[in-house]
Amino acid sequence: MKTDNTGLARFSIGQFGANVGVILWGAYVRASGSGAGCGKHWPLCNGQVIPRAPSVQTLIEFAHRLSSGAVLLLAVVGALLASRRTPAGHVLRKTAWAIVALTMTEAIIGAAIVLLEHTGISVAERRGISITLHLVNTFALLVALSLHVRAAHGRDPQFPTGWRAWATVAVLAVVLATGASGAIAALGDTLFPVQSLADGLIQDRSPTSHLFVRLRVYHPLFATVSLATLLFGVPLFRRGRPPGLATTLTKVVPLLAALQYGLGVVNLALLAPIPLQLIHLLLADVLWCSIVWLMAELSRDEARLTGAGATLALPESAT
Repeated sequence: MKTDNTGLARFSIGQFGANVGVILWGAYVRASGSGAGCGKHWPLCNGQVIPRAPSVQTLIEFAHRLSSGAVLLLAVVGALLASRRTPAGHVLRKTAWAIVALTMTEAIIGAAIVLLEHTGISVAERRGISITLHLVNTFALLVALSLHVRAAHGRDPQFPTGWRAWATVAVLAVVLATGASGAIAALGDTLFPVQSLADGLIQDRSPTSHLFVRLRVYHPLFATVSLATLLFGVPLFRRGRPPGLATTLTKVVPLLAALQYGLGVVNLALLAPIPLQLIHLLLADVLWCSIVWLMAELSRDEARLTGAGATLALPESAT
């Protein structure tokens, strides 16, 4: 069987899109209170392979499990294709198998959340730990997917060196902390809805409020730090760079950050309606992946300029 660059590149894009869809559906499961739709059962749903006479919540949760299984299958197929159609040691193989590992970890964390009953209306404080671990793994999976798309398009996903390496870690850490605080805030909004913004602010400051409610205030603070970091820090990477994708991304990333911040303000003012929560999460994923692409592109340009690296292109055809 023969293939070419275009086929592998298209598969990587489709795989990326499918995973983003599953991430958004998982957020809908949490926001709609459907996480306990299959009860304390995994991988079965309410003790059944296919639930009979399911409720709406059960259908929502069961659909998420099916879609999660589908992306795991896609990950395995993608890894096998990469292993078959690229030479040993090719970066595409590494990113493909990283996706498999992180997708499996995603499933394990999801199973633990169900078995520990950190779903539905559970207000157990340990649920904050599980949802944070889930978000960190999801963001790591998005990194692997982004680098896999780059590799499938012949763009070597290198990590920055020198001061750019420390700057990259700092930027990603700030954005990751913002995402984690956002996950806790969204959980608090789901479990403890309010009738007005004023009521919500009063609850946030009350020492008798649940931990998830008191932690909500930290998300705007992290978001402000993240916005400042991306608005004023990212343009510094543009200095001394010739025009290209990297310089374009140094302009796009701050704009996405500003848009995300504005959307967060609207989300807060409207008391976090589910559709806006999903849009907010989608833009967060886009922003995160854009930062990953920017850092990888800067590293690629640096390697090419110094002669320290070369792009790993896929063969035109392979058997």
